[in-house]
Amino acid sequence: MDLIEKTLKTTLIHKGSFLVYENVEVLLPDGNIATRDILRHPGGVAIIAFTDDNKILLVEQYRKPLDEITLEIPAGKIDKGEDPLHTAKRELEEETGYKSDNIEFLGKIATAPGFCDEYLYIYSAKELRNGIKQGDEDEFINVKEYSLEELKDMIKQGIIKDGKTLAALLYTMI
Repeated sequence: MDLIEKTLKTTLIHKGSFLVYENVEVLLPDGNIATRDILRHPGGVAIIAFTDDNKILLVEQYRKPLDEITLEIPAGKIDKGEDPLHTAKRELEEETGYKSDNIEFLGKIATAPGFCDEYLYIYSAKELRNGIKQGDEDEFINVKEYSLEELKDMIKQGIIKDGKTLAALLYTMI
C-alpha cells in the first residue's frame, strides 16, 4: 500500500518567534481527506561532550513547559542558514563554557514525527578546552559531569527523562 499523504491545503494557525503552527489538509492513501496539525521547527543540535576523564557533560536548567528542572545534554536551535556543525560548536561553548575541534556527527533523530518536522543532529565532542560560557540572556544553566554508569542509573531512576538526551546517549551504548 502507498502510504504517502498528499497535501491539499495548508492553513497558518500561528507564527511565533521561530515556530510555525499549521493545519494541513491531506488526501489519505484510501482516498479520504483528513487534517494534520503540524509544528514547523528549524531543527536543532545536541552534543554528547566527553571530558578528558570520560565523563559526560549535562546541563541542568528549568523547563517551563514541564515546570521542573531537567538534566540534558547541551543542545540548541539551528539559526536560519546555519550549518548544524557550526550550531553544535556554538551551543557547546555557550551552554558549557567548553570548545572542541574534535566534534563528530553521530546521526539525526526526528524528535516528534507525529506533529513536528524537527530533526535534531547529534554530535560527540572530545578533547574539550576552555571557552566562554555565555548562554542566551534568558538561559540559566548549571553544568554537571557524570560517568556513563551514573547516567545509566539516573535513566533507570527516571531522573533523566529528556528525549533527546536519552536518544543521544544510545550512541554511546551501542
